Amino acid sequence: MASPRNAPKPGRTLLALFAVLVVLAGLAVWQGRTTPKLGLDLAGGTTVTLTAKTPGGGDPPAEQMNQAVKIMTQRVNGLGVSDAEVAKQGSNNIVVNVPGEGQSRVVSLIGTTAKLQFRQVFATADGHPSGGASPSPSPSHSAKDKGDKNDKGAKDGGKSASPSASPTASASPSSSSTPRGKALSQALTAPTPKPSGGATPSPSSPLVQPSGQPSAPAQDYPGVTDKAVIKQFEALDCYSGDRHAPGANDPSRKFVAACDQDEENGQVTKYILGPVRVLGENVDKANAMPPNAQQGQASWSVSLKFDGKGARQFGEVTTDASRAYQQNPSSPQAQVAIVLDGQVVSAPAIREGPITGGTASIDGPPESFDQQYATDLANVLKYGALPLEFTQSSIDEVSSTLGSDQLTGGLIAGAIGLGLVVLYCLFYYRGLGLVAVSSLVVASITTYESVVILGEGMGFRLSLPHIIGLIVSIGITADSFIVYFERLRDELRAGRKLRSSVENAWKRARRTILVADAVTFLAALVLYFLAVGGVAGFAFAMGLTTLIDIVVVFFFTKPMVALLSRTKFFGRGHPMSGLDPRRLHKAAQDKAAAATARTTSQEA
Repeated sequence: MASPRNAPKPGRTLLALFAVLVVLAGLAVWQGRTTPKLGLDLAGGTTVTLTAKTPGGGDPPAEQMNQAVKIMTQRVNGLGVSDAEVAKQGSNNIVVNVPGEGQSRVVSLIGTTAKLQFRQVFATADGHPSGGASPSPSPSHSAKDKGDKNDKGAKDGGKSASPSASPTASASPSSSSTPRGKALSQALTAPTPKPSGGATPSPSSPLVQPSGQPSAPAQDYPGVTDKAVIKQFEALDCYSGDRHAPGANDPSRKFVAACDQDEENGQVTKYILGPVRVLGENVDKANAMPPNAQQGQASWSVSLKFDGKGARQFGEVTTDASRAYQQNPSSPQAQVAIVLDGQVVSAPAIREGPITGGTASIDGPPESFDQQYATDLANVLKYGALPLEFTQSSIDEVSSTLGSDQLTGGLIAGAIGLGLVVLYCLFYYRGLGLVAVSSLVVASITTYESVVILGEGMGFRLSLPHIIGLIVSIGITADSFIVYFERLRDELRAGRKLRSSVENAWKRARRTILVADAVTFLAALVLYFLAVGGVAGFAFAMGLTTLIDIVVVFFFTKPMVALLSRTKFFGRGHPMSGLDPRRLHKAAQDKAAAATARTTSQEA
């Protein structure tokens, strides 16, 4: 028997457990949610079918489809959406299921191509289809060397509006400015920018805008050798449609015409862009960065880090742009355009020399380049571009009516299973069965609080497979109690006192409990990583409840039995306690006599 100094203190253990439960409940309330989040099959959600587009109209290669599924899955995980499913259907379709209401933005982000290109600018003009329009100011975003405090990369405070030669173009601030973000299939939508005063930046600004002089005639676009692109550029209307100029997203084209991504102060810029100098696949990392007043960064930005090849190529294009600026500060070739899915996100002028640090950033006015826009843009860039272009064949909102019926059925099944376990424990273990019932209640409370906290903190959503896993875990949890109770009764059958039997039985039972739970947890872990969809959800629920089972057995069941052993009802072996030594001894004798009789009959 343990010495008084080392004797277990079950009361303290129970108080510690209850304190943890109170803290978990308080955390759930602090998060502002007291009910679990439900998955697509229980609460409804959005289902979208994306169809791959190929130049010839045929089926895309299977390798590219598998790569697209992988990238889409990474984007889902990066957005923190739990229980979403991305699966290939047929040879050219991908089905995306996202649980919860209001998930159209998430669905659009998942299917965005996100092809990022860096091209040198060769001509700019107002977005109207006119050969004599005045050049439009450059966008307000910037690409800058993150390690250069002297702003080698371009940086400015906002897009300006200069007078336009076109009679239809408005130089005054417009209240109907189009929100940003159409380049990401209208997914990266930021708030509409507030109209600015329209002041033109001074020549001392790090980002020097082209002056308001008339455009060169069609036969005099310096450096542009593709007459078809010049013709397309002059006829291009960036004020209508979705601003995706034909061919602007094709990296194999030497020259392309492209539109600005956003509209500010009623104006949109159009560009002639040169060959692709850096591709998005050479971006190693992309992260959303908050404003930094010390560095003069007033808005959110997206920090880009290139790999070795990308850093070298970015240094080369900024060298060419810087050289063009030194020769003529108003030259369009002093600008480097950041093109995303065929639209120009920004086109800053490189004023103070090449950027060779291997890093750059994309930023803009605080009114439009907010945290949501920067986070979404970084998320689609960090996992790379999709190898194929996809169109939304269908998008459906899944009703939660069927899910509520399934949830009701699952809860009824769980109640039936729990009731049967309770009846068995009370019938077979009598008073000791109350400990088992109490342990199941504590396990249920712990599981509920964990699911609520995981839902708010990690986006975990409870689906039907999760509920099935939780129901199955009732038997796993009860099995741990039974192992301990049977070891305790074995000690009493051997004629030992109850107080010492509690500790001796626990030493024998806990190893068995740990081994059994370890096997179950490893099986759930392997199943979770090898399976997908509902099977992975089932495995997650089993793994979670297995860990909770260990906590409950160690910190509730065993201390509770130790406390009850000190009471008269259990300590003196009341017939209804389930720990009556006489009844247990008689049962052992009857069992031994039956075994002897069976052996004798077999020998005869």
